Amino acid sequence: APLDAAESHHVSFLDNTQYTDAFRASRAGVCIIRPEYADAAPAGMALLVTSDPYRAYAKTATAFYPLPVASGDISAAAQIDETAELGEGAEIAAGAVIAAHAIVGARCRIGENAVIGPGVILGDDSSVGPCASLAYSEVGKRVLIYPGARIGQDGFGFAPGAEGHLKVPQLGRVIIGDDVEIGANSTIDRGSGPDTIIGDGARIDNLVQIGHNVQIGRGCILVSQVGVSGSTEIGDFAVLAGQVGVAGHLKIGAGAKIAAQGGAIQDVPPGVEVGGTPTVPVRQWLRTAAYLNKLMKKKGK
Repeated sequence: APLDAAESHHVSFLDNTQYTDAFRASRAGVCIIRPEYADAAPAGMALLVTSDPYRAYAKTATAFYPLPVASGDISAAAQIDETAELGEGAEIAAGAVIAAHAIVGARCRIGENAVIGPGVILGDDSSVGPCASLAYSEVGKRVLIYPGARIGQDGFGFAPGAEGHLKVPQLGRVIIGDDVEIGANSTIDRGSGPDTIIGDGARIDNLVQIGHNVQIGRGCILVSQVGVSGSTEIGDFAVLAGQVGVAGHLKIGAGAKIAAQGGAIQDVPPGVEVGGTPTVPVRQWLRTAAYLNKLMKKKGK
């Protein structure tokens, strides 16, 4: 429970200094904190002391509320092609469609009205939420795909011309590594020839668009409403904050960070933090914003 609402039977945590007063007044029975806050704890509160309270809280909460386990039930209202393969213990909900030659791994969970297209491979212990659809995809183990996600539809490829825009056939796949999360109503286009690749451990929020041939490295974080144009490469553990837009054919280096609503139209070196549109080093962006604000105030006088 939150610090200000917790009672003696609750576990809480402190990971943000703005809640220090709430911690001092909290009635939580147990609190996860950093060592420097131990002396400020209310009398009688049990303390779990760690250098990373939020991560410790995640493990604690998961112990009390583990992810659902596949039941092994297969609904009579599901449509499963006779050539499809279902792993041991897989759970298939009503209205789900498992198409020809698809492979669903052991202990997978397929939600109501989800569609697993022809030849799609889904690794063990993965979950596909209600109304999600997968086509031309190979998905790793322990992947969580939330409701309404669209993975493997055609990329935005056409040859423009005065006589009309000619569609370019999209012939690649989407390859998703292990332990990836893909948020609700996000879309990942199949490759146009090369594959679209999502690396192990990536975290993709709701309402994210990833274009064809994009390569996303291990442990990357893409926050809600990010858009990544085709053939861009994003290095391991890069972070794209909310509403970031990335032009096509760019390289975003490993560990780079792009601030919210940033617009990247050129490569971002590894480990660099940028912001604004077009993106510049984040300190320069903040200084520019402060300077413009100062000019406006002077003009107002």
